[in-house]
Amino acid sequence: MTMRTKTSALIVLAAISFGTGCSPAGAEHDGNDATQVSLQKDADALVSKGTPGVLTELRMPNGVVKVRSGEGDTDAKTPVPWDAHFRIASFSKTFVATTLLQLVGEHRLSLDDTVEKWLPGVVTGNGNDGSKITIRQLLQHTSGVPEYIAGVPVFTESDFRQHRFDKHSPADLVALAMRQTPTFAPGAGWSYSNTNYVLAGMIIGEVTGQDWRAAVDERIIKRLGMRNTSTPGHSTVLPHPHATAYERFPEDVTAEPLRFGKPVDVTELNPSYAEAAGELVSTTGDALVFLQALISGKLLAPAELAEMQKTVPAPSLQSVWPEARYGLGIAWIPTACGGYWSHAGDIQGFQTRNGITPDGKRSVIVSMNTDSVIPKESSTPPTPLEDPSFDLVKNALCERR
Repeated sequence: MTMRTKTSALIVLAAISFGTGCSPAGAEHDGNDATQVSLQKDADALVSKGTPGVLTELRMPNGVVKVRSGEGDTDAKTPVPWDAHFRIASFSKTFVATTLLQLVGEHRLSLDDTVEKWLPGVVTGNGNDGSKITIRQLLQHTSGVPEYIAGVPVFTESDFRQHRFDKHSPADLVALAMRQTPTFAPGAGWSYSNTNYVLAGMIIGEVTGQDWRAAVDERIIKRLGMRNTSTPGHSTVLPHPHATAYERFPEDVTAEPLRFGKPVDVTELNPSYAEAAGELVSTTGDALVFLQALISGKLLAPAELAEMQKTVPAPSLQSVWPEARYGLGIAWIPTACGGYWSHAGDIQGFQTRNGITPDGKRSVIVSMNTDSVIPKESSTPPTPLEDPSFDLVKNALCERR
């Protein structure tokens, strides 16, 4: 569910990505053959690095290319379904930020409103003070609100097996964060915290009088006809079809270097521990419909889209994506051909990466059915931390257009 931070060993474990080979499983396309060959090569490379299966889709002015590689089910030796549903994890944050910005455009709240105004008494204790934190700072990860995720017992195999179906409320998750002191004073730094978006979801509820899920569904999912996108709440199952989700858990979180066990089927889990920070389920097609609608201005008025795209340096992301910057629920990733807008997502069993060019003409998404991309023959991931699908996204978006 993270955008890859280094502030918590458990969060890093849930996001480490690298390397094992498998033959490609085919392609669907109505675009350029050379593009299809290049995309297939990059998808195959991800399987060689250690993800069981890959599904990726690229949309361009002259067509769509969709490829897959590896296995969606390692026991049955079957590929990832072409229309597979998957957990998009922190890519959900872009949906939540968009919904809040729509409310800003409707003058129902301001980005400069404090958290205390909408959630009195929620962000308090141990130096945390919601009266000094703005909604903008929540969406931008400049609030200093501490991260709750390490307090959720799902990051070792034994904990996951025992707690995978636990129900979590947003108030409980925020309370976990409030046991800690702020990471820094509001506005004084940048630190990725899932707590920011749990709070954002709670604010949507206060402003609209409806659960954040209902607001996202009404304002984005139904509006765009995204029939394969859902807000699962406490539902533990994925809609069919879907790949099997696998995770390799650390054998000992205190060991150096870390060593990981064999893959575990983690397809079923209660995603309420991700809440508004990373709960949504989607497909490659639906996800690209959303990205294209967002960047083209179909979901936000120019003023609100401009606010979303005002970025600040994101130091802890830059070790993975050089010179990365973060706006309001979306990241800017510079490349040799210019750069792209993106939001990554990591949750047990799935890793999602995506990107769209500033003009909206090219967009790509890749889903891997693991969040622990480690070579089959290895129990130790290579270092340093990197994004295994960065080359696929860059190549797909930087091809001459």
